[in-house]
Amino acid sequence: MTITVVMGSQFGDEGKGKLTDILAPKAQLCARAAGGHNAGHQIVANGVSYSFHLLPSGLINPSCMNLIGADVVFYAPSFFKELQELEDKGLKGVRNKIVVSDRCHIVLDLHVAVDGLEEVELGARQIGTTRRGIGPTYSCKHARNGIRLAEIFDPELFERKLRQLEQGYRKRFGDLLVYDVDDELKRFETYRADLAKYTVDSTSLMYQAQQDKKSILIEGANAFAKCQANEQSIMVGPGIVVSQGPGFSPQARCSFKFVFYKWKSGLRPFRDGCMPPGVQALMLDITHGGYPFVTSSSTTIAGIINGLSLNPRALTEVIGVVKAYTTRVGAGAFKTEDTGEVGTKLQEIGHEWGTSTGRRRRCGWLDLVIVRYSNSVNYYDSINLTKLDVLDTFETIKVAVAYKLDGEELSSYPADLDALERAEVVYKEFPGWQESTTNCRTWHDLPQKAKNYVEFIETFVGVNVKWIGTGPDREATITRG
Repeated sequence: MTITVVMGSQFGDEGKGKLTDILAPKAQLCARAAGGHNAGHQIVANGVSYSFHLLPSGLINPSCMNLIGADVVFYAPSFFKELQELEDKGLKGVRNKIVVSDRCHIVLDLHVAVDGLEEVELGARQIGTTRRGIGPTYSCKHARNGIRLAEIFDPELFERKLRQLEQGYRKRFGDLLVYDVDDELKRFETYRADLAKYTVDSTSLMYQAQQDKKSILIEGANAFAKCQANEQSIMVGPGIVVSQGPGFSPQARCSFKFVFYKWKSGLRPFRDGCMPPGVQALMLDITHGGYPFVTSSSTTIAGIINGLSLNPRALTEVIGVVKAYTTRVGAGAFKTEDTGEVGTKLQEIGHEWGTSTGRRRRCGWLDLVIVRYSNSVNYYDSINLTKLDVLDTFETIKVAVAYKLDGEELSSYPADLDALERAEVVYKEFPGWQESTTNCRTWHDLPQKAKNYVEFIETFVGVNVKWIGTGPDREATITRG
């Protein structure tokens, strides 16, 4: 059995999906641990670009099962919309390769409406979420009044809990809350039938997979912490609804006992590997990230273990994905951000626009203080360095190696945002290699100055760089022994 975890080491958008795509052919199950449809990353495979938000990217692999894990907040319209988009791009059988934990909390259109109102309520102190209902859904979960996927199959229970939620928010926001609870109930009459065939007991599933010594790969999706809302960042409407698949009676769909064992008759059976995707990046973690400009879930290795019921003693490899420079979407601390020529050049060469929002990412030099801090939380066994080719034309390349506050070097990334804001960045400069790396496929192909850059990262963080990305295609990857 192997359990491999692919995690973002910065602010998201590091390129985790590409490595997942490379490792997925060896995997039996790709399972996402947490987060929601605010996530976004792209994979280019065989010349086709695929966007993933809620779904695990293992769906590109024709023989890999995929699981949306228990700590994910699940938005049904996004689920069906993404499945349809993958089919429209030629991926076959995707509906037979995806299952969803019955313990997922569901994102309601009620949560989406409340998300926007809570932002307005904060005024100048807005967190600036994507307004897709992620925060309110996690708030309900921890307030113990949320609705789990398993509960939608009991219509009376679902209606009672939904109306209670709506009444509570109505007391808080009054007529500002534009929402029709009866419309939502009507939509879930359709979702109830359609989601039944995808709903599983993920705890039993993951336990059995580990007992059977299957290989598991966990890939982290990106997230957007503090994105100012625009028309593109607000999802509305019921989305796309699909029909029930063959071979499942309504009774079987609503009986959660079938979930693992019925795979033989209804879903593609396991191969020799499993791949569970985690979610997001360390610096967006609700506890260890740059609070409050973070997401609402745990994006650490501990969060993945919890969300997927993994045996912590069975982890084979934890891979930290590090972009060769740093990007961030929206507001929040970004010590190495460059708002001038360098940042613009990184943005243009690196095509740094958000997958979910389409908005420009903030860009700057690689911050190894953050990467080393990330390693101190997640304990990486290896690093995947991505987008090295974006630096090919720079004459000089800078890397942050320390923060100083009042003349004293800080020992780690500070929790105090005021101290972080006042801290000065200490940089180390490297001469650029100023030649193309896009056709490099082995370590020996790289220019010596590029090797020096990679080796410094290894030494500073204390983790070997095992993969190096030199372009967007899966083939544009150097694998080191």
